[in-house]
Amino acid sequence: MRFDIITVLPSLLESPFAHSILQRAQNKNIAEIHVHNLRDYADNKHKSVDDYQYGGGAGMVMQIQPFANCIEKLKSERTYDAIVFMTPDGEVFNQGIANSFSTKKNLMILCGHYKGIDQRIRDVFVTHEISIGDYVLSGGELPAAIFTDAVIRLIPGVLSDETSALSDSFQDNLLDAPIYTRPAEWRGHKVPDILLSGHETKIREWRHDEQVKRTRERRPDLLKD
Repeated sequence: MRFDIITVLPSLLESPFAHSILQRAQNKNIAEIHVHNLRDYADNKHKSVDDYQYGGGAGMVMQIQPFANCIEKLKSERTYDAIVFMTPDGEVFNQGIANSFSTKKNLMILCGHYKGIDQRIRDVFVTHEISIGDYVLSGGELPAAIFTDAVIRLIPGVLSDETSALSDSFQDNLLDAPIYTRPAEWRGHKVPDILLSGHETKIREWRHDEQVKRTRERRPDLLKD
């Protein structure tokens, strides 16, 4: 699976993709992550990619042409299943959306900055608009890293335990059950006896009951679905 990320701050994305699961996925050739510097596609000697907004107002707006140059070059090289723009006013990202994107082959991600991007980029090129929550960040780079991480870990072969991603929180609209490891007792706090019993059926039932209980207490909105 290939990710092409267009950004004005490529160095901001170096660390998230150079460690842990995302690094292993790339080393195994399961996922490719390519970060493109938008300034390389500017058609002026200063490599500027923003300008004042029509109608006045605070904040600079990212211009059409650098994005168009980069997007059209990439599209000439391969077919993209989706062109995703990370934006606060997009569809709020969740596990179901991550699952749907994990079956794709080629994804392009656009990172906004400053006040935002010219609306015509969204109208002409973007197929999906995704938000990671109801708040505003300085740019789309961190949301792009979150989106990429959530999708890549779902690709078969990325995680060492194939069942791990399937048992994560939100996979069945339920939060995960409490988890424990050694020691069995710590400062008077004990691991539930059922988890030490070795009875797999009862353990599965306990975990499901705990998932429902935790979800009802913390995220009752998920149970409505």
